[in-house]
Amino acid sequence: MNGVIHHDDGRVELQSLDRIKGSPLYNDDLAPVPVSQRNWTTYNYAALWISMAHCIPTYMLSAGLISSGMNWWQALITILLGNTIVLAPILLNSHPGTKYGIPFPVFARASYGTFGSNLPALMRAVVACGWFGIQTWLGGEALHIFFGSIFPRWQTLLGGPIGGHAPTEWISFLIFWGINILIIYRGMNLLRMVENWAAPFVLVMTALLLAWAVWRAHGLGYLLTEKGKFHTWAQFRPIFIPALTGMIGFWATLSLNMPDFTRFGRSQREQAIGQTVALPTTMTVFAAMGVIITSAAIVIYPGVNANELWDPMKLVGRFTSPVVIAISMFTVVVATLSVNIAANVVSPANDFANAFPKWISFRTGGLITGIIGILMQPWRLLADPSLYIFTWLVAYSGGLGSIAGVLVVDYWIVRKKQLVLGDLYTTEGTYAYAGGWNWRAVVATVIGCALAWVGKWVQPLHILYDFAWFVGFGSAALSYWALMKAFRPQPALAAPATA
Repeated sequence: MNGVIHHDDGRVELQSLDRIKGSPLYNDDLAPVPVSQRNWTTYNYAALWISMAHCIPTYMLSAGLISSGMNWWQALITILLGNTIVLAPILLNSHPGTKYGIPFPVFARASYGTFGSNLPALMRAVVACGWFGIQTWLGGEALHIFFGSIFPRWQTLLGGPIGGHAPTEWISFLIFWGINILIIYRGMNLLRMVENWAAPFVLVMTALLLAWAVWRAHGLGYLLTEKGKFHTWAQFRPIFIPALTGMIGFWATLSLNMPDFTRFGRSQREQAIGQTVALPTTMTVFAAMGVIITSAAIVIYPGVNANELWDPMKLVGRFTSPVVIAISMFTVVVATLSVNIAANVVSPANDFANAFPKWISFRTGGLITGIIGILMQPWRLLADPSLYIFTWLVAYSGGLGSIAGVLVVDYWIVRKKQLVLGDLYTTEGTYAYAGGWNWRAVVATVIGCALAWVGKWVQPLHILYDFAWFVGFGSAALSYWALMKAFRPQPALAAPATA
């Protein structure tokens, strides 16, 4: 049996990996990170969230809410509240990453079983592949405009459009795709360095764009004086509830797989403070910047469709200075790159590795993510802001909320934060259940998903769909707790291995 070292701040690590190294569930990328190799600080976690929040979809979040009838402050309050709520499961599921040094799919083995963990892992991975494709297409567009500012004939360099897009635009997309994969191949330390410098760089450049827009418009513009369409709660509620669910859905992915990052944390306190300070504030401030810049742009470019000006790349495309366009597009490229790798590649790379540990490494998993992201045709996935919020974000939030409910209840209530670390990597340990599957977790997840999604097709129950994340999380959590009480796994839940 492997010995376990318990640290004063609750961190745990195996003294030896000899017992589990030959297991089909083990590879070096999924192994617990030794405490001696954990070097992420409070700043690293704050920088991670700042760089992930500073992306085009965040900038455009308020566009979808304002176009649905909200005024600027209603939109920003909705964004702030949604991100404050989703911070709770993010922090709850971050704890085992720092305590045991394990990534998300290995953590999921405790509740779903050593093989059953592939269900939540692959559900999360599919969503990430879709996001990867969308962000990569946006980054490729920015790179395309960037090259066009340097080489005036870039747009038509290789002839007419193919599939509705210029050949050089496809090349820009593939170049940006390759940069993402290259960073993943270099490992998590390079990712940490990219996030560290990308966060302040993007914030400063966006602040400069904000200052320019306000100066040119001689003020903040008309959006900040608009009253919006909703003046009573009865009018506001039908839009507010699904919008709030959509805001939670925006980071519902990270509420599951934060152990992929917190496993590198030096202490629980540092990772918790870094995330709490950065996530809700940055999302709201960056969305506010989007509102103010667009509001001013409507004044600067009268007669231009406001929907065009909500897209920062189309806004920058109206600038005349090649230097300004180049700097602006480089900023968009950096912002998109930092969020894409952290939010959409790290998790599915680990998830695919978890499915076949002996054949798929973290690097190979990242490559698989990139290929699936292309096959999902992100240029077709991109749609109008309301479809993006009320269909894409709300729909998958119900499924991921169901998984989060199971994970939180299992770790904090059923097991009281105690895991048998070595058994997470063996086929015959505490988490083998029945053939490697804990049917209770699977049933609870199905119940959560069914209740969250039924309102999409059954109109009288549409209120459940509006609250998809809440319904999925709550129903799955209660179902799992009840099933674990009524049908206690055999052998009974084991105590953690002692040193």
